[in-house]
Amino acid sequence: MCGIAGMVGFRDVGLAQRCARQMLVALARRGPDAEGLHSWPEATLAHRRLSIFDLSEAGRQPMLTEDGSIGIVFNGSVYNFHELRTELKASYQFHSDSDTEVLLYGYREWGIDALAARMRGMFAIGIWDNNRRKLFLMRDRLGVKPLVYSVRNGTIAFASTVRALRVAGLVDEVDPQAIMEYLEFGFVTDQRAIYKGATKLPPASILEWSEGQATVREYWRPPVAQSVGPTFEESVQETERLLLEAVELRLFADVPVGALLSGGVDSSLICWAMKKLGSDITAFTVGTPNDPADETADAEATAKTLGIRHTVLPLGAEDCPDIQELVAAFPEPFACSSALGMLRISRIVKPYVTVLLTGDGGDDVFLGYPRHEHLWLAQRIAGTMPEITAKLWQAMRGRVPRVGLLRRAAHLMDYSMGGLGAATEAHDGLPMYWRNGMLGERLEERNVAQRQMAWSTEAARRVLSDFLEYERYNRFLGEYLPKVDGATMHYALEARSPFLDQELWNFAAALPYGVRLHRQRSKAVLREIARRRIGERVAAGRKRGFSIPVERWMANQWRARVEESFHHSVLEKEGWIRSKPVLEQFKRAAITGRVPHQLWYLYVLENW
Repeated sequence: MCGIAGMVGFRDVGLAQRCARQMLVALARRGPDAEGLHSWPEATLAHRRLSIFDLSEAGRQPMLTEDGSIGIVFNGSVYNFHELRTELKASYQFHSDSDTEVLLYGYREWGIDALAARMRGMFAIGIWDNNRRKLFLMRDRLGVKPLVYSVRNGTIAFASTVRALRVAGLVDEVDPQAIMEYLEFGFVTDQRAIYKGATKLPPASILEWSEGQATVREYWRPPVAQSVGPTFEESVQETERLLLEAVELRLFADVPVGALLSGGVDSSLICWAMKKLGSDITAFTVGTPNDPADETADAEATAKTLGIRHTVLPLGAEDCPDIQELVAAFPEPFACSSALGMLRISRIVKPYVTVLLTGDGGDDVFLGYPRHEHLWLAQRIAGTMPEITAKLWQAMRGRVPRVGLLRRAAHLMDYSMGGLGAATEAHDGLPMYWRNGMLGERLEERNVAQRQMAWSTEAARRVLSDFLEYERYNRFLGEYLPKVDGATMHYALEARSPFLDQELWNFAAALPYGVRLHRQRSKAVLREIARRRIGERVAAGRKRGFSIPVERWMANQWRARVEESFHHSVLEKEGWIRSKPVLEQFKRAAITGRVPHQLWYLYVLENW
């Protein structure tokens, strides 16, 4: 895990080096162990190192071939690098025990595309081939590790974060459309960056830069759900095998390894697998005392059942990471409240471990969210509905009250008649700002593309399939992965999630929906493994999600300072919002005891 940066096509080598050094300063927390920089006449590569494999000087980057013609900077971990090294050692003499050197000579031997096909891990890579005068940028299949770039005037610059590009003066103007996305979702999606001129390299993509031109190609796509596949029992057995394999690969490191444990199925299975594989682990849990979302008791019970060491880290409003820490950790405005918990746990566990295994990804590929069950039901209903039903529903839907159980039923009908367009429109984001006149003149005429999708009965018949693809490029890439990467890297921790293993993902993503939602149960395959290996308590646990009650804290403990920030709002001064209707919401919060989540979004943006 590291921070990478580079500049290509700049005629002034001194300027390129100065910009690269500025980017290294911005990336320092991602790699506190060492830094390096190397230049050729047309290219400069720079690196901040967090040592995981081969802690010696031999693992320093940028790493070059012996003749200096090829250089690499690399962020991430390639878990099968020993296997790749075995393939290469007949032709190359290795000078380190790092995965980086394997990638360097793997590129020379096989080329970038064949190397990508062989790699199993998470990575963001920059390779400069001086003889061919080509730059290659590559990002892992699911997009676990970030990589952004900026192209202008026949040059290209890249870095691990958009903040690094900004600090070097390579991008500067805020994109109003990115602000709209942020206000809708609480994050900026992977298809956009907060600054104009910056672009996030898509997951599973290779950028090739040659003679001032960039081309991007995709080297992998996840499989789609099959209508016929393995039985439920076969799926359970194969998933367990692949999970153990994925965990075993991620236990290898030259630094201490620990695990994150919530009260849920996914992290419990990771801890079970680590224990079964003979790993001597400590599991860490963030608790929110006296809050309904607190999972401490369940996590403690799981740790006791598994017989593993367990540390609970209580998190209250008074010891929650400061808002400025959240802003510092994430290069774009980012309002995922559970990131505060990830920051807290990262700070506490860093003295004990450098690698932290997490359960991220299990809900996404094995269908663990309530909306997955809801949309699958809608998809099946849509397959039985005649076209006239959709027209009748459109005529009467406005008369159905959107409260209580009727609200859920109305949404189900919308999805069954309208598909993905109906599902995205139901999201509670921008409408709250519109209803209350909160947006300033720079935003009031804008919308987001995600709210402008057409409704159709044809789309309704594939609404779950469409939604999974949409979420992969939206919340999965924009919120779930950046939350873990940003919070852990802020404290120089490497987070590894076995559920993001490409082989496990390839298998699970192709399973029929009826298998993954067996007997109308979310995440049925993983629940069955948990039932057999840990117990019914874990298997039957309801999905709660790891959350921090910022909306309640803002209405109570934090209220004075939050109101003060909107009384002297930079956002209002610059024309992004209107403060008066924002402050009106705090009067209502005195009655309800919590503010709308959109006010949390605004508070984070104000501080950003």
